[in-house]
Amino acid sequence: MTNLIGTYECKIDAKGRLMVPAPLKKQLPSLESGFVLKRSIFEKCVELWPKSEWDKMMVKIDGLNRFVKKNNDFIRKFMAGVKMVEVDDAGRLLITKDLIDFAGISKDLVLTSNVNIIEIWDKDLYEQSISGDDMDFAALAEDVMGNLNNDDNGVS
Repeated sequence: MTNLIGTYECKIDAKGRLMVPAPLKKQLPSLESGFVLKRSIFEKCVELWPKSEWDKMMVKIDGLNRFVKKNNDFIRKFMAGVKMVEVDDAGRLLITKDLIDFAGISKDLVLTSNVNIIEIWDKDLYEQSISGDDMDFAALAEDVMGNLNNDDNGVS
């Protein structure tokens, strides 16, 4: 698994291209393999999946029984807006208009790591999402991480 680190600000041009920040580019697995862009399930942002990580997810998705309606519905929604993309020779990545519209992206962007993928946010929407006005992060951290066995993974 690729563990990506960092939050980067950049701009998107009128054609929907963004320059991939150099520190992020160094962390990404083979740029030649390409990437998958998709709508986020839980947030108003776009997810950038390294192709190797996408392939792992597709193995899980392919294991779902498509004769179960909720599975089929999930697959359809999960795959909505999915695009294969590559970083061009100038180091830019193209985000299509439908994904720009979905995520409410304007000119200023934030690219932020989410373990093995990158989230691409409109800067203002990203700032709102992390402001904490609508949640108690300490309580969330306790709920999510509080019962982990610290001996196994060194988290403290």
